[in-house]
Amino acid sequence: MKVFIFGITGAVGGLLARNLVDRGDDVVGLVRRGEQRTDLRARGIESHVGQLAELTADSMALMIADVDAVVYTAGSNAGPRDVTSAIDGEGVVNALEAACLARVNRFTLVSVLPEAGRGQHLGDDAEFYFAVKKLVDVAVTMSGLDWLILRPSLLLDRPGIGTVSLGPAQPHDEIAREDVAATLAELLHEPRVRRQILELTQGSTPIATAVLANLP
Repeated sequence: MKVFIFGITGAVGGLLARNLVDRGDDVVGLVRRGEQRTDLRARGIESHVGQLAELTADSMALMIADVDAVVYTAGSNAGPRDVTSAIDGEGVVNALEAACLARVNRFTLVSVLPEAGRGQHLGDDAEFYFAVKKLVDVAVTMSGLDWLILRPSLLLDRPGIGTVSLGPAQPHDEIAREDVAATLAELLHEPRVRRQILELTQGSTPIATAVLANLP
């Protein structure tokens, strides 16, 4: 399989790339700086240089023309509104259009649990972030592509344990980024899991078993 990752230099995107390469897949991604290409190439990963917020759907389509699947893991982490709009909003919409133009049918989006941070004073920028995420989830489901939306709970930088809880609705808890990346890789290798919104948190089910449990 050949997979293009938007957000390949991010925490989850980088772990996903490593996981896919270890499986023998070809991985391509978007980086912001030329020196990042050198680092990725040393790991057997090709890349294109560009600013996600400045790319058009047409320019994205040229980058993804020969891939089997697109994964969008880039995100603003509830930063300033203009960044959220560009990365979490317009970036996803452009990537969806690019996938249609390039005839890449499989599109996976890493989103966010709607309950994340509830009960806290999030502030206007964070509320705007959640609103954009919701609207983009709707856009993905209406795209006509072979889409999948993964909503992980609170992301932690700790070793993965290889077990998760995965399904249409999960409580907001926490999960290691390594387990999120491993789940994404497993989902990409199980094309029968499609056109679903799946929520993901820590649990006791082996990742491969959890993915198979969500077959239609």
